[in-house]
Amino acid sequence: MNAEPEHIAISKSKGIRIDWKDGHHSEYGLAYLRDECPCANCTGAHGTAPRKSSYSAPSGPFPMYTPRLKMTQVEPVGSYAIRIEWSDGHNTGIYSFDHFRKICPCEECRGVAKK
Repeated sequence: MNAEPEHIAISKSKGIRIDWKDGHHSEYGLAYLRDECPCANCTGAHGTAPRKSSYSAPSGPFPMYTPRLKMTQVEPVGSYAIRIEWSDGHNTGIYSFDHFRKICPCEECRGVAKK
């Protein structure tokens, strides 16, 4: 698995698409990316329970209005990662290209058999 991107397309209102140098293509929606934040708070690395954003699933049949999730700022971190600032104020996650490749949601990477 090659974690070197060839091209990265960022839509602050939709997500990120990465074309990898080995020919693989990955697409990450906003809620999925927010839930896969690799920071210590979100992963529970401080000994606390891992946190998930409130954007992935409504709680109950009549969820309260939640403002639409967006990336407010995206910036490179060296030549190995991207830092994302979210509309919910969260900004401590540094998404390395290795992390992006590891969390690729496509059927091939998730090992989901096609029907």
